[in-house]
Amino acid sequence: MGEIKKSLEDQIEIIAEKFLETIKDQEIFVVSHFDTDGISSATIMVQALRRLDARFSLRIVKSLEPEFIKTIPKDKIILFLDLASGSFDYIAKANLKEVFVIDHHEISKQVPESINIINPELHNKQKISASSLVYLFCKKINKKNAEFAKLAILGMVGDMLEKDIDKLNSNILDDGEIKRKRGLLIYPSTRPLNRTLEHSSHPFIPGVTGDPEGVLEILREINITPKNKKYKSIIELNKEEMEKLITAIMLRNPKCKHSEILGDIFLIKLFNKLEDAREISAMVNACSRAGETSTAIQFLMESQKAKKSAEATHIKHKQNLISGLKFIAEIKKTQGKGFIIINAKDKIKDTIIGTIASILSNSSLYEEDTVVTAMAYYEDKIKVSIRIVGRNGRNVREILSKVIDQIGGEVGGHKFAAGCIITRDKEEAFIQLLKKNLEIEMVKV
Repeated sequence: MGEIKKSLEDQIEIIAEKFLETIKDQEIFVVSHFDTDGISSATIMVQALRRLDARFSLRIVKSLEPEFIKTIPKDKIILFLDLASGSFDYIAKANLKEVFVIDHHEISKQVPESINIINPELHNKQKISASSLVYLFCKKINKKNAEFAKLAILGMVGDMLEKDIDKLNSNILDDGEIKRKRGLLIYPSTRPLNRTLEHSSHPFIPGVTGDPEGVLEILREINITPKNKKYKSIIELNKEEMEKLITAIMLRNPKCKHSEILGDIFLIKLFNKLEDAREISAMVNACSRAGETSTAIQFLMESQKAKKSAEATHIKHKQNLISGLKFIAEIKKTQGKGFIIINAKDKIKDTIIGTIASILSNSSLYEEDTVVTAMAYYEDKIKVSIRIVGRNGRNVREILSKVIDQIGGEVGGHKFAAGCIITRDKEEAFIQLLKKNLEIEMVKV
């Protein structure tokens, strides 16, 4: 597609214009990722395409595997959202008619001429979610699509990019009339505190998360009592109560930094009620990881029926996370200086292993810069998620890429959070190679 301009905004405008020209009387095949950012991206795009009266179909996928790329229809316009930046070779080989990519993941190979792409990695590497890019793209197509700004914020929060708010993201916040409040970053900030603390995974609070007795103990300690049998929510706490709660959490999790648990809470209007964006993001994530991606999309389109289903799925998901964390505390792990490899095999669902890796990397269990790798069986394959404690130091995507270059497969993700899928017959070879590469990296550091 020729030379890419320096400005991301320019590129969005160019691709939006080309997209509008290309799709006339054509059917569009949309492929999006299954996490909150991908689901939010898909929901924005679906509504924008409906507004254009375009013919389209949608597929939500866990990862862009080579086998799937081969099945993509060759007679439709293909639109990839929140993925594809690591799969250019396979896409080029598939001889697809016309390909558009809106993504924010790292690009490891040259972009083929035939691919129309929007990706901040090709510009100034702005920290922006795929859903924010999709939103800006759809707003260029039709200004009325500004009503979907709140969904872009969900993706931003889902990908934990809310601390990197630049001008582009700030404009989206204004478009969505998002309420921003400083407070304790435990969600949902709008629900009773006892329930919020019991299910807290970011941060994980030892002796409190998953422990109703521990919850009551911490609340008694800071002198917060229920009124009419109901506890206050985080956004209802006064300054003194907030400070006491932060102190009590930090005493139980000494490695937790004040700056990490205090920050901006984003409140968005959904179903005519102000909701914590992190809670909505977690609900969407729970649905998609349970294989209910259509429920997640309908929920974001504010279907009451989907809302009930999403709430039930989210409760079950939180229970699975807590039991998964308890299981990991008990199993044998492969450990070395600066790394830990956890192989859960078939004991934890592949759909939550990435979430568990993130929780562990945000907990006080491991030293700063420790590389946390979690593995779980997925059909006849293995899902691998790799994270780094403290979002500093080594590039885990590069480490994983070195291993996968030898074993085979596709790597996706970022510097501090990456993942891949390998075949089960490579299980032991993968662990040994990863261990070797992590040890080499540690010597370098």
